[in-house]
Amino acid sequence: MTERIPASLRTEALEQLLTERGLVDPAVMDTFIANYETNVGPLNGARVVARAWVDPEYRARLLADATPAIKEVAWGGGANGEHIVVVENTPEVHNVVVCTLCSCYPWPVLGLPPSWYKDPAYRARVVREPRTVLAEMGLELGEDVEIVVRDSSSEVRWLVLPERPAGTEGLSEEELTALVTRDAMVGVAKVSAP
Repeated sequence: MTERIPASLRTEALEQLLTERGLVDPAVMDTFIANYETNVGPLNGARVVARAWVDPEYRARLLADATPAIKEVAWGGGANGEHIVVVENTPEVHNVVVCTLCSCYPWPVLGLPPSWYKDPAYRARVVREPRTVLAEMGLELGEDVEIVVRDSSSEVRWLVLPERPAGTEGLSEEELTALVTRDAMVGVAKVSAP
């Protein structure tokens, strides 16, 4: 059996080959990479969540009309970010997001969708048996917690405002941002305290 070359090395070799042949400009590649690392992705969503946790007025705007509120904190426009609705998880209600038709997803605030989100089994099962699917993904919720499944579509993308973990009251907005995960903003996980 041959040893598999790590993806990072294969990627570097492919970029070098494309650059040598004049098919890719490294400066353009760097711009795209920087854009997805800083402007598009889960960090944007995490910034939105952290701001909502520390600023009650921002939180109210976010829950009332998410798209413009998101643009106050993070880049939220473009494809798949034109109309985002934010719902809040509480001790009584837990929201989880799915796209039953395909894989509609708010890329500007969550980055690229994970493979499990696009998987037909997740898309079908989380609607029928959300508590079981969440438990399989490591999130056990009490029977007293209502689970609401939000179905994303081409017209509306959903973002979950997760519960702020206990013990984080003294953390700065930047420190809170570092705690927020993509999975928590989809509703398949909770944010953990450091």
